[in-house]
Amino acid sequence: MKRKLAERVLGLAPSPTLAISAQAKAMKAKGEDVIGFGAGEPDFKTPENISEAGIRAIRDGRTGYTDASGIMELKEVISETIRKETGAEYKPENIIINCGGKHSFFNLSLAFFEPGDEVLVPAPYWVSYPPMVSLSGAVPVIVPAPKEQGFKVTVDGLRKAATKRTKALVLNSPSNPTGAAYTGEELKEIAGFCLENDIYIISDEIYDKLVYDGFTHVSTASLGKDVADMTIYLNGVSKTYAMTGWRIGYTAGPADLIKAMGKIQSQSTSNPATMSQWAAIEALTGPQDDVEMMRREFEARRSIIVDGLNEIPGVSCLTPQGAFYVFPDVSRVYGASTGDGVIEGSVDFASYLLSQVKVALVPGSAFGDDRCVRLSYASSVKEIEEGVRRIGEAVAALS
Repeated sequence: MKRKLAERVLGLAPSPTLAISAQAKAMKAKGEDVIGFGAGEPDFKTPENISEAGIRAIRDGRTGYTDASGIMELKEVISETIRKETGAEYKPENIIINCGGKHSFFNLSLAFFEPGDEVLVPAPYWVSYPPMVSLSGAVPVIVPAPKEQGFKVTVDGLRKAATKRTKALVLNSPSNPTGAAYTGEELKEIAGFCLENDIYIISDEIYDKLVYDGFTHVSTASLGKDVADMTIYLNGVSKTYAMTGWRIGYTAGPADLIKAMGKIQSQSTSNPATMSQWAAIEALTGPQDDVEMMRREFEARRSIIVDGLNEIPGVSCLTPQGAFYVFPDVSRVYGASTGDGVIEGSVDFASYLLSQVKVALVPGSAFGDDRCVRLSYASSVKEIEEGVRRIGEAVAALS
């Protein structure tokens, strides 16, 4: 009997960032000397006090189901954390705990979007935004935010893309994949446009603590009650606290939306891991020294990788304000011969590096900008320096 898959998955591709990371790990497992710049996760261990809180929860028997939307204790901590950092009042009933940041956006999409809706997604974008919007039945409308604009969207760009069907704007600051971050003034302009046009702002702030050179992160939710009321706030503990595998993200927004997300969660995953929720409380309320240590280390690595890439002829790399990614423009090498073929885009360039010098990075086409490639500098300084050296060697070998 011939089985037909659902239409919604027929055009769905797996996450390219996870695919690249898996490929690099498989090559390493075979003994190949691969340097992987694909992973979007800190290379640090979860801080000891947080791990101990998770272990303590297990030993105390906190291993059963919780409310599908998360424990009240964590919601209260998140409510207070957001209030202190943004001034915005999100009560526990306005908060849901999800199984990681990706789960937050997925449940939000299912609960909030429907066929006929349009969602503005600035490009370069995190690879999963457009597919998750599409899975909801809505249409992702890509808004160019190229290198020439510092990888940031403008109000003029939004105005050209918006229609009467536009329901929301996805704003990721600091950004994956570019590390670009919006200033308070830039956010005010964007928020003003959204308020005028009744467009919700989905503010993904998962990298909010990882900013550099004295840059001050500004949350959209901090721009006044009228803006906060139109903001759906996404965050989590994965990046800031090196807790990617603990799978805790959270969403704050209108109570009816949060309740709807809770219904979806109750019929799908149920609650996030119980011990992970208790560990997240320690992450948010405990000592923050490790966060600052990781931030400083990422800042130092950022300088090394940006300077190294910009020394390679044909490569141009902006200095990111936050996160732990660089998104260099390599399009000047397109058209060059590898000996076996011609590099025609970012996929060819990434494939060439992996086969020629065993460096794994992610093609920019996966993020909506084929001129660029993404490298994560969540790697040791030694690996960064050697990886950049190999990239330079590979580029020099092109003809």
